[in-house]
Amino acid sequence: MKHLKILLLFTVLTLGFSGVANAQKVGHINAEKLIANMPATKALQAEMEKLQKTYKDEITALAKKLEAKMKKYEAEASTQTQETNEKRAMEVQQDRAKIGQAEQIAYQEMQKKQQEKLTPILEKAQQAIKDVAAAKGVVYVLDASAGKGLIVFEKGEDLYDAVKAKLGF
Repeated sequence: MKHLKILLLFTVLTLGFSGVANAQKVGHINAEKLIANMPATKALQAEMEKLQKTYKDEITALAKKLEAKMKKYEAEASTQTQETNEKRAMEVQQDRAKIGQAEQIAYQEMQKKQQEKLTPILEKAQQAIKDVAAAKGVVYVLDASAGKGLIVFEKGEDLYDAVKAKLGF
């Protein structure tokens, strides 16, 4: 029985020391900061702002046309028949619905375009992080972006500058 306890203690200590010897190297990176500072992301932001302005201008033009039509109809309302005024009211409602639909379509188109353009940027950043981690022998890379759950990261290796250099910016 005494030999079994000694053997068990020896086994536990041996396994414990081998675990320490095989400690994995851990790194961290603020992925949000990296992606936000990539030139491709900045170009995407400029493109999205331009597209947003285009959609906004188109919708504003539709709204101005509607406003002019409404003023005209209001001015002529007393000289028109009840039936004509009702038709005009329906027409104004349809135009308002078209403007709402145009806003919704513009929003959806912008979301789709941003997602299409952002996916390759994210893949490029992820690949650069993997390459740098492999080159430095880092087995685990944690995201140090705010709200990602990583609280203490002073002891791990910060890969931001190395990944930034790999991406060439």
